[in-house]
Amino acid sequence: MKSYWQAFWTLLFPRICLGCQQTLAEGEDLLCTTCRFDLPVTRSWQTGDSVVADKFAGRIPVASAHAYLKFRKGGKVQHLLHQLKYNNEPEVGALLGRLFAVELKAAGLTADLLLPVPLHESRQRQRGYNQSDSIAEGLSQVLEIPWSNQLLKKETATASQTRKTRWERVQNVANVFTVTQPEFIQNQRIALIDDVVTTGSTLEACAQVLLEKGCREVHIWTLATAL
Repeated sequence: MKSYWQAFWTLLFPRICLGCQQTLAEGEDLLCTTCRFDLPVTRSWQTGDSVVADKFAGRIPVASAHAYLKFRKGGKVQHLLHQLKYNNEPEVGALLGRLFAVELKAAGLTADLLLPVPLHESRQRQRGYNQSDSIAEGLSQVLEIPWSNQLLKKETATASQTRKTRWERVQNVANVFTVTQPEFIQNQRIALIDDVVTTGSTLEACAQVLLEKGCREVHIWTLATAL
């Protein structure tokens, strides 16, 4: 039971849903019940129709490729990802990671190791955290698969991918990722974790270096995909 002061503090500073900006009810955390039910889930792990897998077809072999949510400009998912990346709300990534993990687990999808797509150290210092770490942590809590942000590194700072063409994106991330301890990925089934996939150039570059260093297979699991 809440103490008097806890109740008084909540009255003065109510907890707000990060999806719709309405006051959260007792027992709700970060997202209200309505927003959770309204999330535009892809369900590609059930239908087999994966927009994410299509992005890598003919480019690099992936064992599975799924995004939890559909990303549309101006939509709820874009707003949540903005909170995650730029408003110091990494717990959003952990929450959505846990929700995604429930679906992956029910579908029987698994891996040996989760690796979040790394930020360059300069970008991570600026932001204070890597949003993909929090997603991997949330997935790990439900799937009971270990995760690490120490094995895959981004050695070179690159310009933003946002307004680049597909070819420019490929060139921008070529040869910028390295595996720090190849012995830990040998013959492992590795799931790459990221917030959103657009052209897939960054994930492709990460997957390529992992396969070159001896992992058995690569899965790609992201919170969202741009349609």
